Amino acid sequence: MIYSLSEINRMDRPQFIQALGEIFEHTPTVASQGWERQPFNSIEELHQQMIAVVMSFDREQKLALVRAHPDLGSRVKMAPASVQEQAGVGLDRLSSIEYTQFQHLNQAYQTKFDFPFIVAVKNHTKQSILAAFDRRLQNSVDGELATAIEEISQIARFRLLAIIDSPSAEADVVPMAGFANANGDATRTS
Repeated sequence: MIYSLSEINRMDRPQFIQALGEIFEHTPTVASQGWERQPFNSIEELHQQMIAVVMSFDREQKLALVRAHPDLGSRVKMAPASVQEQAGVGLDRLSSIEYTQFQHLNQAYQTKFDFPFIVAVKNHTKQSILAAFDRRLQNSVDGELATAIEEISQIARFRLLAIIDSPSAEADVVPMAGFANANGDATRTS
């Protein structure tokens, strides 16, 4: 369903959670707490306020948010938005060799970091995702947690743009540049 920003601002908490609860994969708490921050003057402000909720989370809550995401290219049940996003880059149509490669990288990543690899797939191709896997496997746990949160921010941005009607929706939301370390302290990484 497509909503206008004014409709979003008029929603009570249950309606808001129903409409935006899956913006952050299986973590409706973000929408619940975000509802308290309305009214929103733009999609950008809505996005920023939802990210502020995430940044207020302690480390364990951030880890739970990251762990709520599916492995890339997996065949497990996932949120409809994840299914669409992964299908958009062909992760639902992997060859047996590609599937094995993704499973191997998912396992190596999970073993090292104890959470799944998160990437905003709309910014990528299968090949660039594989390159990002290799590059990011070299990161520290704290650095990678911060990267995962930043990628989740981008995923949330795309999901908001998909469900909120705005004549200038693309211009309303700006990408988040490196904005926090794994402990949630505001820092610039770019």
